[in-house]
Amino acid sequence: MLIDVTGIIAKIGTVSEFSEKSSLESVSFYGNSYRTASPFDVYVKIRSTGDRKAQIDLNALVSLLIPCDRCLEDVSYDFDISYSREIDFNENSKDRCDNMDELSFIDGTQVNTDRLITDEIILDFPMQVLCRPDCKGLCKKCGCNLNKSKCDCDQFIPDPRMSVIGDIFKNFKEV
Repeated sequence: MLIDVTGIIAKIGTVSEFSEKSSLESVSFYGNSYRTASPFDVYVKIRSTGDRKAQIDLNALVSLLIPCDRCLEDVSYDFDISYSREIDFNENSKDRCDNMDELSFIDGTQVNTDRLITDEIILDFPMQVLCRPDCKGLCKKCGCNLNKSKCDCDQFIPDPRMSVIGDIFKNFKEV
């Protein structure tokens, strides 16, 4: 959703509230795209504080489908986004960059709420997502999901420190 704040920042004390379903369908992060589990509501309140400045408050509850780190099944992960900040619309993008305050969701006097939500999700993205704490993952040989079925693969993994001794036994094995 794009919100033009030109009319809002023109007069001190002007307050505008917006509430609608987001058009955001996925979030891209480190080359992966994560779909939203369902459409979600976005609540935005913009209040003019004078001198082309505005207080922006945004709330949204976003559920993304993120693959489990062990079994790769999709897990619905919730992001509760609450953003509140005063924005100075007198600054251009170069000034914001110089002040180390890059706001990628501001373009002139327009606020892109989908970009703001994406930025907040990326800041809060989890290091690891598991479908359940005791997830068994995938079989290393056949790739079957060990949570759903048991495979007959040999699960023995030799100690790599003993590989030299194993090579000696193979070389001197009696036929």
